[in-house]
Amino acid sequence: MRKTLLVGMVLVVAAVLVVMVSAALDLELDSVVLLGIAAGAVLALVPDRAPLARLAGFFGGFVAAWIGYLLRAGVLPDSAGGRAVAVAIVIALAVVLAAASLGRVPLWSTLLGAGALAGAYEYTYAAAPPEVMATSVSAATALLLTVAVGFLATAAVAPDGEEATRRPFMPRRREDIANDRLEDLMMGDNQ
Repeated sequence: MRKTLLVGMVLVVAAVLVVMVSAALDLELDSVVLLGIAAGAVLALVPDRAPLARLAGFFGGFVAAWIGYLLRAGVLPDSAGGRAVAVAIVIALAVVLAAASLGRVPLWSTLLGAGALAGAYEYTYAAAPPEVMATSVSAATALLLTVAVGFLATAAVAPDGEEATRRPFMPRRREDIANDRLEDLMMGDNQ
């Protein structure tokens, strides 16, 4: 629990710093800070595959969503059917990326990347679809910057793999409790 609180406090500090620096430098990151910090934290916290594979999956899904927006603006009709085709293409690209990696890139991280860009950019896109080239770059940059901050801040203090992979809501075994107590006693003597 202490590690969870530590991660939470680090994320709070990181988010506040991003907002303050954004305001001071007029970076306009405010609208994506929570989404980016949270997505970056999830990428760092989920103990599934190597961090580089999780990041690659996120970026792949991110690019897939970007392709979807470009298709919506340039090729597909601005209708429910056009949006449905774009969504289907984005999800299919995310699935193909995960499958093509032969299990090295987790599907959830590709979907997280696609969803993060959609969450950060959909409102801006809907306001001016013809300006997709200019507006998507600023949205993508803002989101990637905040995801990086969230990932790095969390990775610096994230729980170790053993604790993170323990199944939630499962009672701990007596041996695990005894080992943790022994480790706590030993660590207390060394500090």
